[in-house]
Amino acid sequence: MSSPSANSGLNLLGKSAAELRAYVEALGEPAYRGAQIYHALYAERRSDFAAMSNLPAVLRERLERAAAIRLPRVARRHESSDGAVRYVLALEGTSDGKPATIETVFMPEDDRQTICISTQAGCAVDCHFCLTATLGLVRNLTAGEIVGQVMVALADNRAALKPQTNIVLMGQGEPLLNYDAVVAALGILLDPAGMAISPKHATLSTSGIVPGIERLACERVRPKLAISLNASSDEQRNQIMPINRKYPLEKLLDACRRYPLRPWEHLTFEYVLLGGFNDSPDDARRVVKLLANLRAKVNLIPWNPGELPYEKPAAERVEEFRQILTDKGMRAFVRISRGQDVMAACGQLALAEAAATA
Repeated sequence: MSSPSANSGLNLLGKSAAELRAYVEALGEPAYRGAQIYHALYAERRSDFAAMSNLPAVLRERLERAAAIRLPRVARRHESSDGAVRYVLALEGTSDGKPATIETVFMPEDDRQTICISTQAGCAVDCHFCLTATLGLVRNLTAGEIVGQVMVALADNRAALKPQTNIVLMGQGEPLLNYDAVVAALGILLDPAGMAISPKHATLSTSGIVPGIERLACERVRPKLAISLNASSDEQRNQIMPINRKYPLEKLLDACRRYPLRPWEHLTFEYVLLGGFNDSPDDARRVVKLLANLRAKVNLIPWNPGELPYEKPAAERVEEFRQILTDKGMRAFVRISRGQDVMAACGQLALAEAAATA
């Protein structure tokens, strides 16, 4: 990828094909030039107008003066012993004057790479087992800032990329509380003419924002849906996820039952196992009852140690929990988070260095 444009013009990153057509028409150019910019920017991942060889030189020079493609800036890069890379990315200030720093995680595997992206700087949901919650909400991200994380990670690792890219909206923030920007970004990421990531390889994780789930169900293009469950009863979930008081399990699971799954699709329920709190055999049996009659799978995530008053569950406790679910006919998998040694694992994105970066 070429160097990003550095002028102060209109940032085209995150603009849809329709928006780019309208932009070039306002410049007096034919509308098809917008489609050419869209292709160069997202399909070819060119962030420098001078490198957009499908445009005439005169238009490239004009765009250099009038517009920009400003990617998030890599402020820190931490590489884990397991190959995962945690990026601390610095963003521009918005109209309210708030710059922000977010985190993105790149996880290489034998046949693909997975990129975990943020949708907000910080988070307002306040899940008590998650370090990101200690930040509070700084601000929502724009569509360009969401797409830009994927472009930065792919560019930085381009020498070793595999054919398949997965994206998971599981970084900082609650995606469904930044709905419009998230859907706009997904429109680019999942567009075969854009970033061309398959909907089968994209997952949005929510803490359970019921109106957002209902809106997402109506989208023509959408990722897979994951629900952060983490408890086997309302009483238990209230203690660690205050959002449950607004959208309790009955409402949440009703929205899940009404969610229109595609033929190849399952709902994913994420369950962070907190030692001595929600990891008992009785918890497992209650989870089976909660998810009965749903086409679902459960990802069990042993809690990642951090500066919070919880314990990592014993390995045998995790396996017992998984076995109970499996014996009842439920698809259940244990997911060991990548990048724990560089604070890149689930629930660890706390931006300990955010103040220094700012």
